[in-house]
Amino acid sequence: RLMPELPRFDDEDLKSYGDEEEESALSPPAALMSVLATQELLLENILECIPVGEFAVIQPLSDEYCLVLGYLLTWKLTLAFFKAASSQLRVLYSQYLRRTKSLNKLLYHLFRLMPENPVLSGPTSELPNKDTKTFFTEELHLDVK
Repeated sequence: RLMPELPRFDDEDLKSYGDEEEESALSPPAALMSVLATQELLLENILECIPVGEFAVIQPLSDEYCLVLGYLLTWKLTLAFFKAASSQLRVLYSQYLRRTKSLNKLLYHLFRLMPENPVLSGPTSELPNKDTKTFFTEELHLDVK
């Protein structure tokens, strides 16, 4: 709920960023970027031996699983922050992500985490007469209970 409210604080300081000769960049919230940088390093250690094109098998509820989930949820917060920002702020924020190579790292990690066949597990996928349900064909509900 808080992320969409944060960009308005940067809107007030927006005029001071356009006067410099070099390309300007503005960091999304520092606390969020600090967590993201830490998670990027840890995830790189986990995935370092897996080349792009192959996928990592992460066991549910393991330490690695919790780290990957935290990393992806941090990106979800970052994207919610971007969505709420004005187009001028998005340019500045994207410059920051380009300089830190965070977006490149996200794509690199996603291509190593994506399963080859994203089949949903459970009783519905066991039925031979039904079409196989995948994460791309079904709506995923992420409600916390």
